[in-house]
Amino acid sequence: MALLQIRNLDKHFGGLLAVDKLDMDVKEGEILGLIGPNGAGKSTVLNMIGGTLLPTRGEIVFEDRDVTRHPAYRRARRGIARVFQRNALFGSMTVLENVLAGSQLHSRHSILEVFFKDASARHQENAVYDKAMEILDFVGLDQPEELATNLPHGSQRVLCVAVALATQPHLLLLDEPLTGMNAEETATMIGMIKALREAKGITTIVVEHNVKAVLGLCDRAVVLNYGRKMTEGSPREVVEDPAVIEAYLGVDEDVL
Repeated sequence: MALLQIRNLDKHFGGLLAVDKLDMDVKEGEILGLIGPNGAGKSTVLNMIGGTLLPTRGEIVFEDRDVTRHPAYRRARRGIARVFQRNALFGSMTVLENVLAGSQLHSRHSILEVFFKDASARHQENAVYDKAMEILDFVGLDQPEELATNLPHGSQRVLCVAVALATQPHLLLLDEPLTGMNAEETATMIGMIKALREAKGITTIVVEHNVKAVLGLCDRAVVLNYGRKMTEGSPREVVEDPAVIEAYLGVDEDVL
C-alpha cells in the first residue's frame, strides 16, 4: 500500500524548472533511495514532501490525504519528519534538551498549565522525558547532558535523527545522512535506519550520494536527472543501468 503518492509534481524557481512532472509512490514500510547527480532535484523533492517548499503544480497525498498545500508544521503533526543535510541542532542545548524540543510538537498543554505545573502537565512532562531517554537509548547516544555542539559530526547526525524521532514520524526524510562520516559511523547510521523500520515501522526516503550505501540499505531506488525521473527499480538494477552509470552517477562500472 502506498503511504505517499506524488503525481505530476513540478517546481519552478523563476525560469528554472527544478522538478518536472514527477510521479512517485512510496510504499508503507519501505526504505526508498532517491539518487542522482548534484542539481538533479533530490533535495527539492524532499522539501516539497516536507512542506518547506510548495510545488508549482502537482499533488502530494500522504496517508490518503492531500497535503500539497499544507505548511511544514501541519505535515510534521501528521507524521512527516525531515533531517536536513546540515546538522539543524540547538548547539548550546544538551543532547537531551534537543530531543525534548522535538517532543513539543505534540504538546497539548497551554503555557499557563506548564508554568503552574498542572498535574496533567506534570504527568506529560514525565512521559516526554522518559520517551526522550528511550529514543536516545535506541539511537545509541549515552551522553544526554553533553552539549550538542561538543558531539563529533557522526553523533550530531545521529542526534538529528533522534530529534526527528521525537516528533513521532510515520515517514522520515533523510537528506544525505551519511555525509562526512567515516566507515564506522556510516555502518552505524545504516544499521539504525534499518532498525527504525524493523522496530518502529517507519517508512524512509533517503537522498544519498554513497551508492554502495544505497545498495546495502534501500529496498528500491528512484533516479532523478534534471528534475525528471529517469528510472526506478531495485538499487542493483538502477546502478547497473549503463545510462545511469554514465550520465548520472558519474562513476565507473568497475567501482560498483
